[in-house]
Amino acid sequence: MSDVPFGFGSHERGDGGDRDDDADPALPLGFGPFSPFGSAAGGLPDDLAGKIPLFAELQKLMSWSGGPVNWDLARQIALSQLAEGHQMVAISDRTAMIDALRLADLWLDEATTLPSGVTNAEAWSRVEWVERTLPVWSALCDPVAARVAAAMATSLPEELRAQAGPMAGMLNQVGGMMFGAQIGQALGALASEVHGASDIGLPLGPAGTGALVAENVAAFGKGLGRPDEEVRLYLALREAAHQRLFAHVPWLRQRLLDSVDAYARGIVVDSAAMERAITGLDPSNPEAMQEALSGGLFEPQTTPEQQAVLGRLETLLALVEGWVDAVVSSAAGPRLPGAIALQETTRRRRATGGPAEHTFATLVGLELRPRRLRDAAALWTALEAIGGAEARDQLWSHPDLMPSADDLDDPAGFAARSQMDPADDLIADLNALPPHEGPDGSAPAAGPSAS
Repeated sequence: MSDVPFGFGSHERGDGGDRDDDADPALPLGFGPFSPFGSAAGGLPDDLAGKIPLFAELQKLMSWSGGPVNWDLARQIALSQLAEGHQMVAISDRTAMIDALRLADLWLDEATTLPSGVTNAEAWSRVEWVERTLPVWSALCDPVAARVAAAMATSLPEELRAQAGPMAGMLNQVGGMMFGAQIGQALGALASEVHGASDIGLPLGPAGTGALVAENVAAFGKGLGRPDEEVRLYLALREAAHQRLFAHVPWLRQRLLDSVDAYARGIVVDSAAMERAITGLDPSNPEAMQEALSGGLFEPQTTPEQQAVLGRLETLLALVEGWVDAVVSSAAGPRLPGAIALQETTRRRRATGGPAEHTFATLVGLELRPRRLRDAAALWTALEAIGGAEARDQLWSHPDLMPSADDLDDPAGFAARSQMDPADDLIADLNALPPHEGPDGSAPAAGPSAS
């Protein structure tokens, strides 16, 4: 588990490759060597600057008032990274992707009791992936960025607050730009790796839309020695399985988003570092501000409460991915000769740090551990072996039925215990509780988890 929160970890390379291991791990999101003031101020490549008209319009950038992250800038940077070599989805590829999603959804009917969650099947280009997922990224990133900004303001020593007052607006604008700059880099890199709308474990696309990123699906299949159709169907099965969970487990989507928000609410900033950074800050000198901001203005401290939130988020993500693994294996096994090889390729991709791992390390300092994913898949498979697909899927009917981190350490034991205490009985007990009381008699947590 990393204790480097949102934007305080390694930076993603702008070319969509591996992360820059030489990046300063103490630099927060948007305050690294990538600067929105141009190459002279922070190493912005000249070819990238030339593709983004907003960099020639600093005044327009500084007028952003849409929230803690400048999403106009994030979008511009993400799309600029994808401009070179951008490919529209050919009609034949679009048809093949949509057909694969529809066929995969039919196969899943025999592997899970959860009904289809795909009301609209689509094929996206990398640019379309950025455009269609931005609203969810905003919901994920804004609370963390806002909390960092608030922590900065409240952590200032009282004698410095009056000094900072006149430049507060400038700091907010610069912060929004820098957050937007690095998020844009990350989205551009992710768009070159992801296979669909949900394969990092989050429902990033519009509700009910199952989508495959055509160019990335083709890239995934290169060198595997499997037919293109087989690769498409396997990845379509994973996408359609994710969509079933997000569509028919009503508390899941919001629980994932709320976990990130809960982490954000716990962010605290070192006031001594804040004082060192703010002293002498000149709002009329952008390059000096960049240097000061990069020098320790945000140095958050991870609290025990935040570690607990990250642990719960890691467990829930492992359970989502493990269930998808188990269900896809059940659906694909009799039909796709290369299913096992494709599953192993997917698992190795996670183990070596695929887009999901990089995303969460950047977003909330969470490093997903591949062992958790394997244990979760083993747990769901054991449940199915004992009680069938219905017993396995029924646990998603209420958040309090979900396995814990300790249960992932003993998948077979949890499966055996679940048969001694059937989910039907637990659901009846939970439904019998007063509406404002949790299972232990305490008030339930806010949000859908209390439903």
